[in-house]
Amino acid sequence: MSEKLGAIYTKSEKELVNAMRIEFLDEAIDDLHALDVSLDAARNRNNDVDKFVNEVRRLTLPLRGQAPNYGARLMGTVAHRLENYVGDVKTLPPRFFDDIQRFIDTLLDLAEGRISFDADPSEVVRTLPAKFGFDLGDIEVQNVEVILVMLHGAATHFVEREMHQCGYRISIVTSIFDAIPLIVRTKPDLVITSAIMPELEGIDLVIALVSMPSTRNIPSALITSLDPEDEHLKLVPGSVPIIFKGPSFGDDLAEALSRLFVI
Repeated sequence: MSEKLGAIYTKSEKELVNAMRIEFLDEAIDDLHALDVSLDAARNRNNDVDKFVNEVRRLTLPLRGQAPNYGARLMGTVAHRLENYVGDVKTLPPRFFDDIQRFIDTLLDLAEGRISFDADPSEVVRTLPAKFGFDLGDIEVQNVEVILVMLHGAATHFVEREMHQCGYRISIVTSIFDAIPLIVRTKPDLVITSAIMPELEGIDLVIALVSMPSTRNIPSALITSLDPEDEHLKLVPGSVPIIFKGPSFGDDLAEALSRLFVI
């Protein structure tokens, strides 16, 4: 009798989870189609662009947070990239509307089953648009994925600008706890992290990346304002370049990229 009740409970639980997943995807599809309509209106100047950007932000935040709960982790990863794309936009990047369209289409392909949730995240993210806040001119866009694990600030903007000048694709993550699974899934070509971060330090992150078999071949670098003789820096693996904030910051960054064979 108890086995029968257990089977019924398990079945009911699975049915409930599946129903919630279907409801989540249906709602996401409706929201994405509505955003698609807003995109057309903004493109044709029938809608305020700032209002449209806020619509994108309102969609990506819950989508990024909830998707993993429903077995749609890849949707969350794509939503994070879209959130990054519009994160601090002040002037519209070149190809802005076409790029947002590609994000929407990719999310719809995932939600409607044309792209499997089991697809390789490292391949999917490389098909997404990269944000460049300037006319590329002679800069050739490289298929180089860089994750910056840093809080927003002057150092982050400097590194982001330098990476963009190299034609690299940039994603910014402000939490190490969010960064670790993202790095494992998307396999970036380089990770740059601040040494001091909330909750868990960047030093812990680079030690973990070097130690774990799934990430030990991913180059990483550490940015810090600590004194070069600080005891904490003695814990940093020898394979991880240290970039010091200050007069040598730009040179240290260039040397780190060269050492890691990124340039």
